[in-house]
Amino acid sequence: MRDHGARGGGDDSTAHEPLIGGRSSRDRLPSPTAYEYDEGATDFGVGDDGDDHHGEDVDESKIASPGLFIWALTFSAGVSGLLFGYDTGVISSTLVSIGTDLSGRALTTLDKSLVTSATSLFALLASPVTGVLADAWGRKRVILVADVLFLLGSLGQAWASSVWGMILGRSIVGLAVGSASFVVPLYISELSPSPFRGRLVTVSSLFITGGQVVAYIVGWLFSATPHGWKWMVGLGALPAVLQCLTLGFMPETPRWLVKASRKDRARRVLRKVYGADGDVRKDKLVEALLRRVEREVLEEEEAANSRRRIRNSSNDAHDDHKPGSLAASLATVHDGFGELIAVGAHRRALAIACMLQGYQQLCGFNSLMYFSATIFALVGFRSPTLTSLAIALTNFAFTLVAFHSIDRVGRRRILLLSVPVMVLGLGLCSVAFGFLDLGDGGGGEESAAGAVVARVVRRVVEGDGGGGAGAAGGSPWAVVILLAMVIYVASYAVGMGNVPWQQSELFPLSVRSLGSATATATNWGSNFLIGLTFLPMMETLTPQGTFAFYALVCAACWWTVYRIYPETAGLGLEDVGGLLADGWGVDESLRRWGERRRRMRMDAGVGIGEE
Repeated sequence: MRDHGARGGGDDSTAHEPLIGGRSSRDRLPSPTAYEYDEGATDFGVGDDGDDHHGEDVDESKIASPGLFIWALTFSAGVSGLLFGYDTGVISSTLVSIGTDLSGRALTTLDKSLVTSATSLFALLASPVTGVLADAWGRKRVILVADVLFLLGSLGQAWASSVWGMILGRSIVGLAVGSASFVVPLYISELSPSPFRGRLVTVSSLFITGGQVVAYIVGWLFSATPHGWKWMVGLGALPAVLQCLTLGFMPETPRWLVKASRKDRARRVLRKVYGADGDVRKDKLVEALLRRVEREVLEEEEAANSRRRIRNSSNDAHDDHKPGSLAASLATVHDGFGELIAVGAHRRALAIACMLQGYQQLCGFNSLMYFSATIFALVGFRSPTLTSLAIALTNFAFTLVAFHSIDRVGRRRILLLSVPVMVLGLGLCSVAFGFLDLGDGGGGEESAAGAVVARVVRRVVEGDGGGGAGAAGGSPWAVVILLAMVIYVASYAVGMGNVPWQQSELFPLSVRSLGSATATATNWGSNFLIGLTFLPMMETLTPQGTFAFYALVCAACWWTVYRIYPETAGLGLEDVGGLLADGWGVDESLRRWGERRRRMRMDAGVGIGEE
């Protein structure tokens, strides 16, 4: 196989970057086989003699399972995902139930577009801002801010009596969604033991898809209730209140605490996470982890200071801002983004994270969800809420598959296996649309696509069950589309629906918050773009052309993942940066993944076959 991670292959920007103590990032990383052959190591790969070398070599692979404490924290933080899923899923039921309750008139197409797009737009605006706040205030406080925004947005929508009041409520929810979608995976990732990080972060996605299922059930229950939409949106306040109550028992992440010079508190949190009380070996593991995080913080600070001195000397300027002032805060943010772009390893991490988040939306998932009610109407389903529930249940069920597989199979492999199935599903949709007679609206060839778009708007947004003359009834091609949609949604949930949210593991601590926030902003920007272009594409390219285009995007996604995405499963957060120090690190990551799998098989007493 071609060496995708060849050193210096196509990007030598790191060749002139300052190295701490004359050692590269690759030198600082522990060898993945150090624990296997270290005769003086304990069961957790931490040397008994306690010197610095052994203190940095941390092997968490022998930890049998996450403890009750980390599970409790993950589920408490995951409530934000429930809010995220509920508030994004409830809007479809809300729009078909509002009637003339807002501004004393029926909603226009523009009203509906503004109500639905406000959330994505303000989520896009919130993501980079909360990235800065997460570094300044801590991850936990940003979750609290998101809860307050969820509470205000939900109640604001329930009390709205005008279209603009509803848009304001949706905008506030967008700020909350943008904050929560970025900070919750970051919080869980920084708390999780390495062998279970992918699975624990996927819990957040489970809560998101579960929230969508709950939203569709609530929408169905209140669909026949007068003004029932107010209950639909207002109930979103309850999980926010619940999480606010649990935040008092949730600690800050140990990595942020170390960065904030609160080492003793970080030690206490790590001891709880790893269950180190009364266990000498686990206590050594905690101390080794602390030393490794401290070393990373120190080296990143020294490297940042070095870059700052070089920049100031070249610009004949000096950092004389008063500590704590607005100018000092802005300078810190500027330095953070500068470091994110200037350092080769950070830049490559940002490219991978933004690539995955962009493809997650550009592959057409949300567009297909928008069109799903029309397809189900064609095969006889009358309730758009129940049909959306069927799709949400598929999404939730296969997110459970991802939860089980993401650490065992690996992030890279799970994408390389699932994305081709997405291409298959979209390709079947495109072919079937070519044979499905949706009617031309009486206007000939040029108006056929326009008639399809009008039917999408009428059936999905206005709730038309699809029993009109244009319905395709029991057409076998409609059944093919239905099956293709299920295939597509299932494969999306296994891979692209979850892997991009592992983004925080790509970044070192110094830029982890800013990098994750920028990648999340890419997600919401792509989401907004897809929302703007879906109907024009349906009209210009026809349905079959639109879904063929999405299939091509998925194919491009597969090729990009194959070329530049290294395997990060099982690596410590402080280890991943070394893979990207001098290239994409794909081959090196696969070698380490193979070594880890062989050690796991040896520990389990299973014979090792050919990898």
